[in-house]
Amino acid sequence: MSTSQPSVSIVVPVRNEADNIVPLIEEITEALDGRWDYEIIYVNDGSTDATGERLKAVMAQRSNLRQLRHVRSGGQSAAVRSGVRAARGAIVATLDGDGQNNPAFLPDLISAVEKGAKVGLAAGQRVGRKDTGFKKFQSRVANKVRNAILQDGTRDTGCGLKAFRRDVFLMMPYFDGLHRFLPALVRREGFDIAYVDVIDRPRRSGVSNYGFFDRLWIGIMDLAGVWWLIRRKKTTPDVTEVNA
Repeated sequence: MSTSQPSVSIVVPVRNEADNIVPLIEEITEALDGRWDYEIIYVNDGSTDATGERLKAVMAQRSNLRQLRHVRSGGQSAAVRSGVRAARGAIVATLDGDGQNNPAFLPDLISAVEKGAKVGLAAGQRVGRKDTGFKKFQSRVANKVRNAILQDGTRDTGCGLKAFRRDVFLMMPYFDGLHRFLPALVRREGFDIAYVDVIDRPRRSGVSNYGFFDRLWIGIMDLAGVWWLIRRKKTTPDVTEVNA
């Protein structure tokens, strides 16, 4: 395993996903080994099962695996933010820890950011979703409402498979639910969005740990806040330093 500075960081937020740890890490390494120097950062978001112990066992075998731990669960957005802030790669890719996001699509997402001079975000767009009919109905309505108001041109912001420039992400104002508004906020900063169709699959084990209210209708206050941020954006001035 290379010990050089990674060019890519994979961030995986998890809460109580002990049985999904080892299979998902194996799939990530199969997708990325030999292509990039990379690190995997699992953000253990207040798990009360054996998630931490499973991660420690794999860490003893893989020098590029890191674990961050929230003492109490802060939610998915907080976990992603912790991982991005700790990341050493210039490009960060995210995926959910339940196994529904297939790591085989990570190279396409990473390459889209790497090769696009103005691409700030590559967003996975799910096809053949494996959620319940009610969850899919919720997502369709939420995506239509969000797109009508923000006009971000994205049909699916809830997919966990994303890749982005770390510095672009850190420009964003942080709030709970940020990960669902990334396309609109990345466009706000003047960057392009690349889209990659990804095939969803059933959860491998366990039940959803980011619950009903994490998936329900986009919060009206959040949507209004992001709309306000976009409307209030001013052109970023070009800055040069004048030397004596």
